[in-house]
Amino acid sequence: MSNGNTATTGAESQASSQFSTFFVDSLFFGVDVLRVQEVLLFQHMTRVPLAPHVIEGLINLRGQIVTAIDMRRLLKLPDRADGQAPMNMVLRTEDGPVSLLVDEIGDVVDLDPSSFERPPQNLEPAAREFIRGVYKLKDRLLLVLDSDRALADSAAVN
Repeated sequence: MSNGNTATTGAESQASSQFSTFFVDSLFFGVDVLRVQEVLLFQHMTRVPLAPHVIEGLINLRGQIVTAIDMRRLLKLPDRADGQAPMNMVLRTEDGPVSLLVDEIGDVVDLDPSSFERPPQNLEPAAREFIRGVYKLKDRLLLVLDSDRALADSAAVN
């Protein structure tokens, strides 16, 4: 049954209702749990000369080379404080795994798809373009990351 809002219906049908969550600065994100391969503590990175600014480097994940994207840079947020190491959330993509560098890993949450809403207008513009929608939780908003767009845009950013 259609509710007449095809954008919301399309987004809901593409996403599961289970999300792996993480924090970047004060923002609380969720990504479809089926996209997450694994989460890791900070890994040694190899810098890539002339790579876009959002690419922190490459990590060796059991013999597989994985690109690490700094979510703070992608969202145009200030750098982490000295001594604050990021964590890796490794996502599955059609081109192989990609790591998102985040501040903290949260829990897996199971949410009612009917409570999915479009992103609020007052969301920071840098974050808004990568957000598929939101869920209103008891004490905060869960921003559903459009990981395909974030990964595609990170490759194009210089």
